[in-house]
Amino acid sequence: MALSFFYVFEESRADWLSLFGDVELKSWLLFFIAARSSVCSQVLLQVEICEIEGNIFRLKIDEATPLRARYKVPDVLTKEPTTQRLFISQKEAGILVLSSVSEDYKLQVTANPFQVELQSKGETVLSMNSNGLLYFEHLQPLPCDRYRENEEAASDSCKGKQEDLGLWQEKFGSFLDVKAHGPSSVGTDFSLHGFDHVYGIPQHTEALLLKNTSDGDAYRLYNLDIFGHKIHDKIGIYGSVPLLLAHKPNRTAGIFWLNSSETLVDISTKAVPLSSGSAAEAAKQRAVPLTDVRWMSESGIIDVFLLMGPTAFDIFKQFAQLTGTQALPPLFSLGYHQCRWNYEDEQDVKAVDAGFDEHDIPYDVIWLDIEHTDGKRYFTWDKKKFQNPRKMQEHLRKKKRKLVVIVDPHIKIDPTYTLYSQAKDKGYFVKDRNGQDFEGICWPGSSCYLDFTNPEVRKWYADQFTFKTYKGSTNILFVWNDMNEPSVFKGAELTMQKDAVHYNNWEHREVHNLYGFYQQMATAEGLIRRSSGKERPFVLTRSFFAGSQKYGAVWTGDNTAEWSYLKISIPMLLTISMAGISFCGADVGGFIGDPEPELLVRWYQAGAYQPFFRGHSNMESKRREPWLFGEKNTQIIREAIRERYVLLPYLYTLFYRAHTAAEPVMRPLWVEFPGKIETFGVENEYMLGNALLVHPVTEQEAKAVSVLLPGSEEVRMNMKLLSCSVQRSVIPVFQRGGTVIPLKTRAAKSTEWMIDISYELHVALDTEACAIGELYLDDGHSFQYLHKKQFLYQKFTFQKNILSSSGKYHTTCVVERVIVLGFGQQPTFVTACSKDGKGKEVVFTYNMKTSALTLENLALSVDADWQIYIN
Repeated sequence: MALSFFYVFEESRADWLSLFGDVELKSWLLFFIAARSSVCSQVLLQVEICEIEGNIFRLKIDEATPLRARYKVPDVLTKEPTTQRLFISQKEAGILVLSSVSEDYKLQVTANPFQVELQSKGETVLSMNSNGLLYFEHLQPLPCDRYRENEEAASDSCKGKQEDLGLWQEKFGSFLDVKAHGPSSVGTDFSLHGFDHVYGIPQHTEALLLKNTSDGDAYRLYNLDIFGHKIHDKIGIYGSVPLLLAHKPNRTAGIFWLNSSETLVDISTKAVPLSSGSAAEAAKQRAVPLTDVRWMSESGIIDVFLLMGPTAFDIFKQFAQLTGTQALPPLFSLGYHQCRWNYEDEQDVKAVDAGFDEHDIPYDVIWLDIEHTDGKRYFTWDKKKFQNPRKMQEHLRKKKRKLVVIVDPHIKIDPTYTLYSQAKDKGYFVKDRNGQDFEGICWPGSSCYLDFTNPEVRKWYADQFTFKTYKGSTNILFVWNDMNEPSVFKGAELTMQKDAVHYNNWEHREVHNLYGFYQQMATAEGLIRRSSGKERPFVLTRSFFAGSQKYGAVWTGDNTAEWSYLKISIPMLLTISMAGISFCGADVGGFIGDPEPELLVRWYQAGAYQPFFRGHSNMESKRREPWLFGEKNTQIIREAIRERYVLLPYLYTLFYRAHTAAEPVMRPLWVEFPGKIETFGVENEYMLGNALLVHPVTEQEAKAVSVLLPGSEEVRMNMKLLSCSVQRSVIPVFQRGGTVIPLKTRAAKSTEWMIDISYELHVALDTEACAIGELYLDDGHSFQYLHKKQFLYQKFTFQKNILSSSGKYHTTCVVERVIVLGFGQQPTFVTACSKDGKGKEVVFTYNMKTSALTLENLALSVDADWQIYIN
């Protein structure tokens, strides 16, 4: 329903203060705008604007007196944000200017037409409703013909009228969607001034840079089970994070649209004159970019956070301040995961496990898909194929490995199935519009769906993971939540009907994008609770929302074994990473189909340098354990996986940074090089942390790739690109000058076998012959790092030919080797000194061709302070 607006603040109402009142101005700017429609002459909308500490502004619009409360997204924000006072700096007829505490930002609110403009140091960064696209479908009484059978209930004005149901119900194929409270969509536009590069709003199988949608489909945020999703399609797939980032060389800004109903995002970028004036004057002015972003949601309220940066890392911190940081994963989960739909039985699991040892390939986790259960009843085991699951897990435990099993949200309708009968008796399932348990078809056949929006259901569900309740489970068993969009076979768009009813009588349309978020939350809580709060959980989810990073990992879903899917996986993972979820990956090899050996090899090489590293395949695919493609390919895959394991100290340190400082583990080049315009659209290479640039090979039979090395002036002066030869065993990975990365000296069978293996440091010098880096270390599995501060955070600095280490924590590990890259001349001697002044001469070699200095046999304690002097 299109609504026209007029505003309570008219030109004659110059004294705005009298309308706000003193109390509201302490933290919120509170005022009202009014909407006109054919039903009511005037409906007041309440607008609240506030500043949140850390350069964040929040704008909320809701009905002042709705017929019933409208849905406001709970549980995504970690807490109610702390607001800061806004000061009135200017007021005149129809215009109010407010200043932030720091006075760096000014908010200009215009009454007629209603607009909000956000300025930073005199420059307009962002404006809201500058295109007049604000709309808000207010809740209304039922149309008159709904009362036809109950004339007494109808109002006098309705009696005898024959109104069409119109938007109160919609048909989707054979499905009827009845909107119990009528149409209630909301939306508005934002203009980003000076920006023409925008990113974010996952999840789509799309490019890194968001595209202009003026001539095509809007980006859709609506979690759906889409098997073999198409490439370069703006349809929503498994997850949704309504966070958009905009970047230009001197600033990054963000818009977080907190709404969990179906949402569309339209983007339009254009050039506008720098200043206003006559047409002739405008033609002479330099044009600057302007990007308009229109958000449209099916229901809820307008609740939007404007993240003002000004840097990308500030945006990541601001978003984490609101929704939380990435959970620190247990170390094993950063190793390699082997999965298939399905490993058939206990013997198959043991044979695959033995195959990794036989071929000397590291791995940490083997996975079981839906066939391991008793007839797709989750929390059970197939009685014939998995007769002794505890014994199978003990076998894996002795090998220092783990097991992950699938636990989906749909519950088989079977009165003899304890989980179903308990949930049924307690009323824990989502209802249909008639108040009966919603029934849909999924893997077990007829199923009901747990209502995870209900905190009581989440608590009960978490209790199902106790060792006493989950028979056959042990503390090396972890969990995979799949099909939680939720997937409903034969449903509208293969998901739950929007008029299904959840806890507190909210329709499914309101909460749809939160369903998987809540299941992962409950699952992670269950794994924590089974260890009495001592052990970190590992939970992989397919469906996600803003804040899912607090509970575990996500992956890109049902991809296909084709080169184009390997290629698109990079921008997909970068987009998810920028939206706060660092622990993300794509199925190596492609879930659907059979990869040719070259594609599989290249995918392993890419996956080894991405946060979540899992090989997975469909039951109709041929078996593809890493040793099934000939010795030459086995050798390359082995080396790729070993590289991953050697890299784990650096990767684990990056996850600690993600956990504590909200820095994405995997990040686009522009984040590290914000002033280099040539990086803004790069999606075929990326940074792993701040130190490594990775350029996966994504073209068939590639013999060479062109690598952009931003910041390398001598390369850029010639051609900006460096051509690298890429025989099948090679993937280009560059270390950035000025960094130190910690590595293990060798790989072992799994992460737990590597605890006591010594370290080596790779020191890459910058043009000033300096470098810095760090190492994070803890027990790798518990919450002791958090509760008892039991961790090592060691800093390494190289300056004036001295490498220094400083930190606190006890470990028996040592730094055995240091490689200094870019060292200008052969040293005469090298000495290592501990904090107490004791020194020893160091054995070294120097390669004049590569300018690499290698220091050997150091045996310097990782947990001690020491220095290496190079003379």
